[in-house]
Amino acid sequence: MNAATDPRIFAAPELCFAGIPSGARIPYVATGSGEPLLFVHGSLCDYRYWNSQLDVLSRHFHCVSVSLSHYWPGDAAGYGRFSWESHVAELAAFIAAMQLGPVHLVGHSRGACVAFQLAQAYPALVKTLTLADPAGPAPVDGLPAPALPPATEALRGKVAALIDDGAIEAGLEMFVDSVSMPGIWRKSPVSFRTMATDNAATLPKQFRDPLPAYTRATASGLACRTLLIAGEKSPRMYRDNVEKLAGWIPHVDKRAIAGASHGMNVTHAAAFNRLLRGFIGRASD
Repeated sequence: MNAATDPRIFAAPELCFAGIPSGARIPYVATGSGEPLLFVHGSLCDYRYWNSQLDVLSRHFHCVSVSLSHYWPGDAAGYGRFSWESHVAELAAFIAAMQLGPVHLVGHSRGACVAFQLAQAYPALVKTLTLADPAGPAPVDGLPAPALPPATEALRGKVAALIDDGAIEAGLEMFVDSVSMPGIWRKSPVSFRTMATDNAATLPKQFRDPLPAYTRATASGLACRTLLIAGEKSPRMYRDNVEKLAGWIPHVDKRAIAGASHGMNVTHAAAFNRLLRGFIGRASD
C-alpha cells in the first residue's frame, strides 16, 4: 500500500499533556528510547502529522511530537494570541519542562521556520536541526523582507474568506493544492483531511501572523549541524529557501527527495526517514 493512501499513517501513540510555566498545557505523544528527537508540525497539522516517522524512528530514538498552541486538540481559548514567537517560546519551555534538551529538532514548512528560530534563540536546547521545505520569506541578503507575491496574497484572502464563511473543505482544498500540487487535496487520505479540518480555524490566524525573514546573520549564527530537505516537486518558494539557507548555514547538509512535493515525510516516508536517521547518525559520531 502506498504511504500516501495508508489509513494507518495517523494511528497515534497515547496522547499526553505537558504543563509549562505560562500555564498552557502542550499536547504531545512520545515513543521509543534513546536520544530525543522532537518533531514540529506546520500549517493545518498537529502531532499526528509525524506518525510515519514515530512508527519507524522510535526504534532508534526517543521520538516526541507536539501540537503547537491553538492546534488540535488544544483549547485555543487558553493560549492567548496566535504567533510564531509564542510557538518558539512554548517549545523552549516544553523542552525544559520535559528535560529533553538538547534535542534533535525536526520541523516542516511553518514548523521548520519555528524550529529555525528556536535553534537560533536557544542554541543550548538543540543538538541538530532538520528543516523540511522551510516556509517564510528569504530576502536578498541586506535588503528588507519582500512582500508576498500579489497572487499569493489574493489566494490567501480567498482561503480565509471561505473558511470564515464555513466553506471549510473548499478553503482547505485551495490552500493545500497551492502549497503542494494541484489535486493533492482530493488524493489525500481521509486521515489527513480530517486532521486539516480539525485545524482549519488556525489558517486565517496564520495569515495574520507573517513569518520572519531568514537572513544571513541569523543563519550563519546557527551552532548546530543542520539538514535541509526539499521535495523535488515542491513549490519553488520552498526549494528557493533551501538553496538560500544552504549558502548561509555553516554546518549544513542539503538533500532533495525525488518525486516528492511538500508533504514529503508522509508520501515518501521511507526516504525521509532514511535521510533523517543517517544525518543524526553522522552528527552523533
